[in-house]
Amino acid sequence: MAYYNKNETEKRLAGVRQILANKGLDAALVYFDELNVANGWYLTGWCGQFEKGAVLVPIHGEPILLGGPESEPFAKMDSAITKVRCFPVFMVPDEEYPNATIIDFKQLNDELRSEGTVLNRIGIVGTTTIPHQVYLDVAEGFAGAELVDITEEYENMRAYKSPWEVEQATKSVLLCDKAYDAMINAIRPGAYEYEVAAAGEAICRANGAHSFAYSTIVGSGARAKAVVPTATNKKMEDGELVMIGIAPRINGYAGTFGDTIPVNGEFTQRQKDLLNHMRETFRLTHAMLKPGMTGREIDEPGRLYYEKHGLAPYIVCPFAHSMGLMEAEAPFFGPNGDFELAPGMIVNVDVSFFGHPELYGGRIETGFVITETGCEPLSPKLFEYFMKDL
Repeated sequence: MAYYNKNETEKRLAGVRQILANKGLDAALVYFDELNVANGWYLTGWCGQFEKGAVLVPIHGEPILLGGPESEPFAKMDSAITKVRCFPVFMVPDEEYPNATIIDFKQLNDELRSEGTVLNRIGIVGTTTIPHQVYLDVAEGFAGAELVDITEEYENMRAYKSPWEVEQATKSVLLCDKAYDAMINAIRPGAYEYEVAAAGEAICRANGAHSFAYSTIVGSGARAKAVVPTATNKKMEDGELVMIGIAPRINGYAGTFGDTIPVNGEFTQRQKDLLNHMRETFRLTHAMLKPGMTGREIDEPGRLYYEKHGLAPYIVCPFAHSMGLMEAEAPFFGPNGDFELAPGMIVNVDVSFFGHPELYGGRIETGFVITETGCEPLSPKLFEYFMKDL
């Protein structure tokens, strides 16, 4: 069973074509790969393995999935877009596929022209991630066409979640609740970090997660300074704190949590004091989540609180960001941000500090959907937990 929703795909393609009409463009070329999956997944509900790809959306006519021959049969079974063309630049380098039909962008241009589709102006999505050679090949194959960056317009469209998208993210976050319990139960002095990750990942997979939006975070002791430390073969020690987080995906949409807990199950008073500062910052940030608020406004109360308690030097990340197909995606809500919250957005309150001389680092995080009057927690369980002091 595929991960896309046909009605959602049709609405999204219509949204892309509206961007094209507004900017006088003939088509959009949406780049993606396994790391930069979101923009492609938004239209296809799919991503190939090993090979890169793109979606070509003409303002009139059928969209085409551009990729490599290894992904082609996979795409025809599972992608919302099943018209596929294969290109050397998207393939595994030096791999050979003797029975595949492989073309270049000039041949694609000729094919489109023969069908009456002339591309004079092409919008490009993913200009910060598209490989240089892919860009050169597109420019050469569509010689004379103007290439226009429409990444911002496209990603702004993704920022506003439909009810179906909110439903998928909610399922993922509730899956995180199960993973949280499993990971907590695996934490003890002498256990390996990877054992904690395995406990969370296993329950996510067993309950429908098809992938993870980041490698599971388990960072004990000084490893918590690493901001996003993936689980290693380090043994957790008595007296340490351990920072944990996981991000399963349901139908492409991520959920997550973050927390910082004692390996031996008992906080020291100093640990409680510092982590309660994080919880107060969480509460201050949560109170700002309502329509019309900007990053500057959302960030300010927590930042002032950190400054008051000497934690400002250890701020690495702002306290709020969007979540969707990626665990952290645009728009972001930092101290210089002017993007306004609107109903339907999914926003995580993600309070952290890193590089502290005593506790090294820590994070608490959970997500909310913005409503007409404020916000609702995606995980009532973790919301209630973080709203109280330890």
